[in-house]
Amino acid sequence: MPAKKKTKAYAQAGVDIDLGDRVKGDLKKSLRGASRPEVLGAVGGFGGLFDLSKSKYKEPVLVSSIDGVGTKLKLAFDSGQHKSVGMDIVNHCVDDISVIGAEPLFFLDYLGMDKLEPKVFKQLLSGMKEACAAANCALIGGETAQLPGFYQPGEYDIAGVIVGIVEKKRMLSGSTIRPGDAVIGLPSNGLHTNGYTLARKVIFEKAKLKGSDKVPGARQRVFKALQAPHTNYAPLIQALLKSFNTGRSSKFRKGNALFGIAHITGGGFCGNIPRILPDSVDVEIDTGAWKPQPIFKLIEESGGIDFDEMYEVFNMGMGMTLCVDAGQVEAILEACRSHGCRAMRIGNVVEGSGQVRLLR
Repeated sequence: MPAKKKTKAYAQAGVDIDLGDRVKGDLKKSLRGASRPEVLGAVGGFGGLFDLSKSKYKEPVLVSSIDGVGTKLKLAFDSGQHKSVGMDIVNHCVDDISVIGAEPLFFLDYLGMDKLEPKVFKQLLSGMKEACAAANCALIGGETAQLPGFYQPGEYDIAGVIVGIVEKKRMLSGSTIRPGDAVIGLPSNGLHTNGYTLARKVIFEKAKLKGSDKVPGARQRVFKALQAPHTNYAPLIQALLKSFNTGRSSKFRKGNALFGIAHITGGGFCGNIPRILPDSVDVEIDTGAWKPQPIFKLIEESGGIDFDEMYEVFNMGMGMTLCVDAGQVEAILEACRSHGCRAMRIGNVVEGSGQVRLLR
């Protein structure tokens, strides 16, 4: 009878290197759909390689961003559904650089967990791969750390880094926004990746709902509504810029119709839109122009949260805003619809001092 294989001391201590090697052994094959021609080498090297020598850009500017998913992770731990987390981490980063007009190039992730769980890892990887492929972004590498005793059993944290590229003269800064421009809103899938500490407290502790319960006024169950992936706006934004910003430079209005984009994350409209506004203008948002998803009403009513705080913490159903030429609104809305986005006009740019006012 063959001798029983002895468990390695490191594995007994909580870090199973052999398991990690087995789980990550087929990464090269599984990530083929999330690559680009500029990627050199293969996943698993000491560094990811990306060749810019054949870039179409004359004055390329690299744009980078890093982010996490926050306490939305708690929902994945409770529901056992982790794919949306992988999508969230990619899409949030993609959207952050899209507001500058950048095209996503490559993405890297960091995953730290108490113990490597193959099923969880595969779900996360599946989500990241799908999101990267949709954004034409290469998943070029990452780090998976087993940290026993550092995280609670069954829990993990994840962070993502993205690098994109934009032509220097095409960068969007918002500097050409002026009174008379219109504000278009791009709908969100739900909460995206912000406000989950408050949302979970209200829904599970105050309202006493379970993840399997239906959201009042909706067909969706609580877990599904809360775990809806962050929307990826990159393909739409790139298409709009190609069609409507044909001027020689984004520093001038001539030949351009899209002047500034804001990603509505933590801080809401009033915390994010001012980041792109000149000091001489304000934005007025008509909050009656759209109806937020039922999950927001549940949080507001069950938590007794006032209007101002709801719009400060949550995106309230709008994940991105575009400041555009008022004369091009209908054409831009039609272009959005042709890409499957039900965009709508939700506000105007007026004279002011760089602030946002929410109209009820």
